[in-house]
Amino acid sequence: MANGEIKENTETKDFDIIKTLRGNLWIVSTIVLAIVLAGVLILRGGSATGDVISADKAAENLMSFVKSQGAESATVVSKERDGNLYKVVVKYNGEDIPVYVTLDGKYLASGLIPLTAGNTAGAKDNSNNAEETPKEVPKSDKPKVELFVMSLCPYGLQMEKGILPVAVLLKNKIDFKVKFVYYAMHDKPEIDENTRQYCIQKEQGDKFLNYLSCYLKEGKTDECLKEAKIDNAKLTSCINNTDKQFNISANYNDKSSWLSGRFPRYNVDLADNEKYGVGGSPTLVINGQEVQSGRDSASLLKTICSAFNNAPEECKQTLSSNNPSPGFGYSTSGSATTASCG
Repeated sequence: MANGEIKENTETKDFDIIKTLRGNLWIVSTIVLAIVLAGVLILRGGSATGDVISADKAAENLMSFVKSQGAESATVVSKERDGNLYKVVVKYNGEDIPVYVTLDGKYLASGLIPLTAGNTAGAKDNSNNAEETPKEVPKSDKPKVELFVMSLCPYGLQMEKGILPVAVLLKNKIDFKVKFVYYAMHDKPEIDENTRQYCIQKEQGDKFLNYLSCYLKEGKTDECLKEAKIDNAKLTSCINNTDKQFNISANYNDKSSWLSGRFPRYNVDLADNEKYGVGGSPTLVINGQEVQSGRDSASLLKTICSAFNNAPEECKQTLSSNNPSPGFGYSTSGSATTASCG
């Protein structure tokens, strides 16, 4: 797994977060209150105000607070939704510190205390995939479905494998596009693959899903270009033009422009990233709103079909409820995940 990539099932330790934040004694009362608040928030949907922000924004709020207390070297290791809170793992002085942030990004807790005897400290969220679907998804006659990924992010690949059967089933009854997060975490190979997929989708769109289906097996680009019968001359021309239009190579070669000094910027879909507040892979946007969904095909079909004013007959079909495994290959993982890259 690449440096900086989100690690699912992060092993937690017992830390004194008060010491971590350099002995600011007044924070004690804040964290005690936050722990109590976290228990209340579970009953309120995880938000003190009723607002929900992205995991990226919640982590940004947390880091602003942490660094304001003098922990300037602290960095975010991972962030993901964990039930009704965001779990942000922060690295400071060589330690990985799990911190829970409310969904509105306004309160934190250093850890969660199980309220029932049967719970254990490392218990996962065992809620059903369908329960992650928001109660209200914006509706339209032809839903616009945008999936933002990094082409080598294992969790982006996981959701692509789940959504592909849905896109094939619903065909032109939805406006489906794969788009790309505004930075790359897997260096030049990811940048090249992002641009390759962008161009295939843009200029040879009728072949894109066939290419993607092949690519998700093992990531063998050359074989998949042949299998999908991609016009290579047309593809090369598009790649060159896209590189110049969005300064892809220039941004890669200028390390001073890299995000946090670590990740090259990838600006092909920058406007949409900014519009929706995209921060990681995968991010699913339907009719202009980021939505949460399980990554299995059945959950994704349910989520997308809920965005129709009048759902078509295809929405009554049954797709697999098995969770695709992260990364390449069509095996299943057996459990749901909300992990992401970014």
